[in-house]
Amino acid sequence: MKNLEEKYLERLSELYPTIAAASTEVINLEAILNLPKGTEHFLTDVHGEYEAFSHVLKNGSGSVKRKIDDVFGNTLSRQDKQALATLIYYPWEKMERILKKEENPEDWYKITLYRLIEVCRRASSKYTRSKVRKALPREFAYVMEELITERGDLADKESYYGAIVQTIIRVGRAGQFIAALCELIQRLTVDHLHIVGDIFDRGPGPHIIMDKLMAYHSVDVQWGNHDVLWMGAAAGQLCCIANVIRICARYGNLDILEDGYGINLLPLANFALNTYGDDPCSCFALKGTNTYEQPELELNLKMHKAISVIQFKAEGQAIRRHPEFGLGHRNLLQQIDYEKGTIFLDGKDYPLLDTNFPTIDPADPCRFTEQEADIMDRLAKAFMGCEKLQKHMKFLLANGSLYKVYNNNLLYHGCVPLNEDGTLKEVEIYGRRYKGRALYDVLDNYVRKGFVAVDEEEREKGRDLMWYIWLSENSPLFGKDKMATFERYFLAEKETHREVKNPYYKFLENEEVVDRILREFGLEPEGAHIINGHVPVKSKDGESPIKCGGKLLIIDGGFSRAYQKETGIAGYTLIYNSYGLILAAHRPFESTEAAIENESDIHSDSTVVKWVARRKRVGDTDTGQELREKIKDLERLLEAYYSGAIAEKFTG
Repeated sequence: MKNLEEKYLERLSELYPTIAAASTEVINLEAILNLPKGTEHFLTDVHGEYEAFSHVLKNGSGSVKRKIDDVFGNTLSRQDKQALATLIYYPWEKMERILKKEENPEDWYKITLYRLIEVCRRASSKYTRSKVRKALPREFAYVMEELITERGDLADKESYYGAIVQTIIRVGRAGQFIAALCELIQRLTVDHLHIVGDIFDRGPGPHIIMDKLMAYHSVDVQWGNHDVLWMGAAAGQLCCIANVIRICARYGNLDILEDGYGINLLPLANFALNTYGDDPCSCFALKGTNTYEQPELELNLKMHKAISVIQFKAEGQAIRRHPEFGLGHRNLLQQIDYEKGTIFLDGKDYPLLDTNFPTIDPADPCRFTEQEADIMDRLAKAFMGCEKLQKHMKFLLANGSLYKVYNNNLLYHGCVPLNEDGTLKEVEIYGRRYKGRALYDVLDNYVRKGFVAVDEEEREKGRDLMWYIWLSENSPLFGKDKMATFERYFLAEKETHREVKNPYYKFLENEEVVDRILREFGLEPEGAHIINGHVPVKSKDGESPIKCGGKLLIIDGGFSRAYQKETGIAGYTLIYNSYGLILAAHRPFESTEAAIENESDIHSDSTVVKWVARRKRVGDTDTGQELREKIKDLERLLEAYYSGAIAEKFTG
């Protein structure tokens, strides 16, 4: 009976059947280890702001501009460099505008092609030819490889390259070639993208962002509580479905569901009109920019109230189903005195701003009416049967998780639940207690069970736990003592709206606590970083996203327009290249049209968080560790070949 190592080496020999093949691969891998580390790009809390997201993705948070500056320095004017950057971001749209005004398009094509080729050479310089080749568009792969690869064997390089460029223009393919070069530059400038949570809610285009992420060359996602909420909705969890619809209504984005995902909201609309026809629903005003006509606005308010009441009922049912969730005090419909129009909270009676509850039976306030039950049944089938939504959720499951340890950085969206003394807090999940990394792992596991568990009881537990992750004070993705949704709608008293954060947020500058968290997730604190989002950094009040001497970075700076008044900026992003960590603070993005027409890039203020004297190589990364393991395996295979334990396989 062969042992495991022998079986493994025999399988490896099928991929590398000769000494020459295995040796060549070892040489190639050793060469890759000495290349500069690829650029990582970190974004968080994009919340459906697809135009700003798309632009930051295109400009690599300033990485494309840095490449242009590296290549041209002071040889191009600031205006010419900005025009070139805009062309790289929006090639077809910008070319159309330029060529309408350009008197000599052939000269423009020639100059532009040469400039783009130089930028492309710089962007590709840190990769192997093999990796660059895989990124090339099939149509122009051979020609592009010739143009961006330095040829030392040519006596007259300028003449050779000039002839290629002239031919591209002469055969009428200059526009397509320019667009392909621009997309290649974008592709090569950022090697890997990290989304540290909250793609969904508030903004108008999370579905568009998801499509872009699915087409992106290398990406991972650390789920935020809003993402898990949508995952729960896609799995058919009623509380999650109601929350998703309510938030869309609150921000005037019901078209995300209707147009973006094709989910039919007509039964809910008819129910809302019939139930709340004479109700002004004034507690359910829209947040953000209101673009509705008056009849649409009135319908939105009624739908908003209808789904909110349904949500509070569904949540009351879930709380009764799961007393172990510790949410009994949040079953608020049971704490209302329907005759007096008051609610009893924290030892005190508060008057309700709205007392019109025609669908609530005071004797059993969480019970759905027959119509409400029918609506939720239809909506559950619609969410679970939506092909596009299910495809997006499968992508999040395949490319996402609750946390990630990558290149000496710990990425997670919210907070690691802590006790008041800064120690890891134990949390009970279905009868067992977990803390720290183990808590993340069990929650991650149950999210996946909510989609794929064969046992229906386990699948149901997974679904309900997605709702728990959305709003529990013990959830690492929420981390506040309550989600004050009901209070914000129905109570005027501001003290009831207050959400107390987990002690984690008191220890952001405490090195002992931060180091403890890093070690909990398997990292030595020296040189390691925590990167997270979830709570907007109030830059306008002087708050810094750089905590604990640079060990902890909170990069939620208000990408969502809804938060920009609070933060004073339009989001932080982080770049980790071979030289170090660069934090970019972005000003609000006007529009794609303005970016193209006025060449108005998102203005970003960059801060160097960490700079290294010796440029980081692939060998210093997690990928480098994997490559070293592969080299060891190949060297063992070579030993087996040389010793005769495994025979080479020659093909004629």
